[in-house]
Formats: sequence, C-alpha cells, structure tokens
Amino acid sequence: MASNLPAPEGTEIQEPPTAGAWGEWNPTEDSVRSVRGRHRVARQRGGLARSSTVLGVGVIAAVGAGGIATAQDRPQVAISMPDLPELPTVNQVLDGDFSADHGSAADARHTGAQAGKAGVIPQQAGRGADAGEVLLSRILQQAESQQDAAGAKALADAAQAAQSAAAQEAKAKLDAAQKAADDAKAAAEAKAAAEAKAAEEAAAAKAEQERIAKSAGDYSLPTSAYTLTSHYGVAGSMWSSGYHTGLDFAAPTGTPVKAVAAGKITSAGWSGAYGYRIVLELEDGTEVWYCHLSSMSVTSGSVGAGDTIGRVGATGNVTGPHLHLEVRKGGSTVDPLAWLTSKGLNV
Repeated sequence: MASNLPAPEGTEIQEPPTAGAWGEWNPTEDSVRSVRGRHRVARQRGGLARSSTVLGVGVIAAVGAGGIATAQDRPQVAISMPDLPELPTVNQVLDGDFSADHGSAADARHTGAQAGKAGVIPQQAGRGADAGEVLLSRILQQAESQQDAAGAKALADAAQAAQSAAAQEAKAKLDAAQKAADDAKAAAEAKAAAEAKAAEEAAAAKAEQERIAKSAGDYSLPTSAYTLTSHYGVAGSMWSSGYHTGLDFAAPTGTPVKAVAAGKITSAGWSGAYGYRIVLELEDGTEVWYCHLSSMSVTSGSVGAGDTIGRVGATGNVTGPHLHLEVRKGGSTVDPLAWLTSKGLNV
C-alpha cells in the first residue's frame, strides 16, 4: 500500500523528464513545492523493505544453520522459542505490496529485540556458527533446568516414599507393642485364673481335711494291734452265704474292742456261728456287729466313740482269735473298710 505522508520540508522531488526532453533540469524556487497526496517512492521504500526482509531471513537462516550444525551430536531436549514478528512473504517483497511499517527502522529494532530474546544479538545474526552456539547454550540451560526439576521431583518422591515407609514401620511397631501388651494381659489373666483355681482347690482340700478330722473325732477304730486277714466279699465254703460278709481284724485274745461311734447297744450275747456278738446301733440307724468276742464289757445302753465294749476272742465258727466286724444299712451288709475310710479313719 502507498503512503499519503507529505514529503519532508526542503526535500527536492525530481519528476521524470518528459518525452524528448532529456537535457539537464535545474529546479528553481518556484518549481519546488510541497508534494501532497499519494505518491510512491519506489526506490527508497523498496530498499528499506528489502533490508528488513534480508535481515529477518538472515537471522532465521543463521539461527537454523548454526543450531543444526552444533546440535546434531546433542541429545534431544524439549525447548521453547520466543515468538518472532511476522515477516513479509517473497511475493510481497518483489511486488513492493506491503506496509511501510514492515520496512521501518522500528521494525528492524523490534526484530533485533526479538532476536535478542531468543539469545541472538544483532552482531551475531550474520554469523551462523556464533548464533548456533548461543542457541546451544540456551538449549543446554533449559535442559539443565529441566534436569534440576526432575531431580527435585525425584527427591520429593523419595522423601514421600521414606515418609510412607516410616509410617508403615511405626504402625508395625505399634501393632507389635499392642500385641505384646495383649499377650501380657492374657498371660496375667491366665496366671490369675490358675492361682485362683489353685487357691480354690487348696481351700476345698483344707475343708475336706477338716471334715475328715472332725469325722475322725466322732469315729474310732474298732480295735488296735491288728492285722486284716479276710476282706468283705471274699468267696469261700467257710461262710454260709458263700462269701465273707465282714472284715476280720486278727489280734491276740483279750485285745480291747471299742465302739466306732456313739450309739446304743441293742443286742449282746451268743449268736451261733458268730459266737459272742454285740450289736451297736448308731444315730443314723447303721448297725455295727462285733463277733467272736471272748467277753462283753457292755451289753446295753448308750456308749460313746472309743468306749471299750468287749474283748477279742475265738468263739463261734473261727480258725483263730480275731474280731469279725460287719456294717449293715437297712438290713444289708456293706464293705466295712470303705465305710470306716469314709468316716476319716485310716484303717
């Protein structure tokens, strides 16, 4: 596009000579006037445009050539480039159809400033190798910055991983401590329960001993200096029932026979195969028979535990002196040894 700017004051404008008038033309003061309106200064405008274009293309070519020449052996790194001003096309340069602003000195300065932002100074624009070195330095700086960022991220990731591992380790230690506390508590409870059970068993044993001692105080062995010869239930033809119905305490004739517990004598006298016999009835109705006696000291009335009621002998159906002791409950015989033991007596 043409410009309507007026010519500077004092500027001489040469008009092309008319046809046939190719002589010397000397303008006078009257012929010099200010030119107004649209005009084209093709030569001047074209020169500036081409200078701007050549400068822009030269910068781009130098930067590209230098970058390619020096960066071929470098690893690929992502970079960012500044925005450069829009340059006229080749057709616009040849046709001269572009704004005068493209060819102005301001555009040249703007282009230089943009090149400076890209790391290229105007003096280096014409030297491709130097521009390439500057660009390479810029690339290396960006690569180093990216590597620093990657290193910082790696450190942050490592710190986070270490923090997570520390948290897991702390949790594991806490769980182990809790488990140890639970185990210790369970062991203490088990120990306390065992001790309580042992104390309970000891108390029960003590109570049983006291019961036995009390029973022993109420009961007495039927005689002393004896030997057990025939036990309850032993089978044999010597007994009319076919088996032994009592417990035999073999002892010398005349050995004292005592009441095993307090009671009353309900029968005393001769009783056939039993010889001399005394029947002692206890308070609970249990009957104790003393047989084969040589003599009877008490034949009626009440007696206490340990009182002498007769003497060992060999009367009736016997093979030697002994005390035949029977214990009857409800008319039936029971094992005298078991009954005496149940009363706390050590037979």
